Amino acid sequence: MNSTALNAARRTAELSALADGEALDVLVIGGGITGVGIALDAASRGLRVALVEKHDLAFGTSRWSSKLVHGGLRYLATGNVGIARRSAIERGILMTRNAPHLVHAMPQLVPLLPSMNHTKRALVRAGFLAGDALRMLAGTPASALPRSRRVSAQRVVQMAPTVRRDGLAGGLLAYDGQLIDDARLVVAVARTAAQHGARILTYVAASEATDTSVRLTDQRSGESFDVSAGAVINAAGVWAGEIDGSLKLRPSRGTHLVFDAAAFGNPVAALTIPIPGELNRFVFAMPEQLGRVYLGLTDEDAPGPIPDVPEPSSAEIAFLLETVNTALGSALGPEDVIGSYAGLRPLIDTGEGRTADVSRDHAVFESPSGALSVVGGKLTEYRYMAEDVLNRAIDLRRLRAGQCRTRNLPLIGAPANPGADVPPLPGLPESLVARYGAEAPNVLAAASCERPADPVAEGVDVTRAEFQYAVTHEGALDVGDILDRRTRIGLVARDRERAVGVAQEFID
Repeated sequence: MNSTALNAARRTAELSALADGEALDVLVIGGGITGVGIALDAASRGLRVALVEKHDLAFGTSRWSSKLVHGGLRYLATGNVGIARRSAIERGILMTRNAPHLVHAMPQLVPLLPSMNHTKRALVRAGFLAGDALRMLAGTPASALPRSRRVSAQRVVQMAPTVRRDGLAGGLLAYDGQLIDDARLVVAVARTAAQHGARILTYVAASEATDTSVRLTDQRSGESFDVSAGAVINAAGVWAGEIDGSLKLRPSRGTHLVFDAAAFGNPVAALTIPIPGELNRFVFAMPEQLGRVYLGLTDEDAPGPIPDVPEPSSAEIAFLLETVNTALGSALGPEDVIGSYAGLRPLIDTGEGRTADVSRDHAVFESPSGALSVVGGKLTEYRYMAEDVLNRAIDLRRLRAGQCRTRNLPLIGAPANPGADVPPLPGLPESLVARYGAEAPNVLAAASCERPADPVAEGVDVTRAEFQYAVTHEGALDVGDILDRRTRIGLVARDRERAVGVAQEFID
């Protein structure tokens, strides 16, 4: 069995091993980016580790982000130099070492329109220069992340064709990191953890967590059993309170709208629009895979029970459209929106202020039952968060482990990862390489289905081979796993309907 391949057969074998009392050093609860990051860190240090997730990989917040690997500029503006510097360092690690195939430089373009006064322009320019300084401080080369600069009005229109033309005095251009997709990063980290010996088990719920034991329930069979581990780490994100009732979280909802890229003239830069009345907050219209533009982002209190799939509010949709229209030549309306999504940030409850002002730092808590919980934080810093909580677990539980290796560990699909066992093939679709990196040839080579290179639906650049690979190598167990997380076809209902029959072909 390929050591990186996650599939139903491997899941069955590994669940049986745990039920039979296999010894574990670390059990991780939660299959989002933080959980899989912990599993990879633990396995690469030589620890025996299992990760359990009650739904699918990247089911929660980790698939609802802006797909940005932030350099921390916003935190610099609020005086949080520590988190800004860490974000810039972690961005550089992802772009140059861990996942150069999944993270690339995204141009961020601020159009200089009459509505933007000289003070605001100066602040944005100063912020971009500070971002350049952060990039240099982090050691990220300009070849990976170009320097900021001012560009002409003509160049602004070339990069963002639907921008408002009247009074346009050029633009300010900076660069940040952008993921081809956040859920793909989670899957790559999970499979790399499996490559190092971690057991990655989806559709397995955890309950009754203590310092050294957890009750696990297979969501597919209904069977339950207890497991023991040297340390139990709760990385369940906004659901962390279900594992440790003493945690106080304040979820904040971030909403994005999905457009056909043609509605923005097929832009090549993220149109970056200052939010009126805010010093350091922007709305972004970002070009994405599958010919789409994502428009975000909001920051709203989300009290009450945690839904499995959060829904955008009508007020958030109106706010995003209203803000983006301040920078467009012709207004977009609700009829232009082809999809939407919302995610909940697992912020630590400080008891006061707007959620937009609550710290994005993370924290590690030891619950009264003894389990360790990691909450807060940002996707960009997942590797650092994993290292931090694992160091704490190793110290507290006296685990025998090597030093952290993840800073220089290439993920599955990175050219330096030994898992790319098929030589590069000429003429591979660009979209396939963008999503799989050095592993792209293997997606086609491993396909046994009919017409593997055919698209799953007309006008959707996802191949039948990718659907099969999701099942045979990436742990997809049902149609939703394929359409909504391994690929992002499900973000647009009409595309999902056209592809669902093909996805069903690959589910036993």
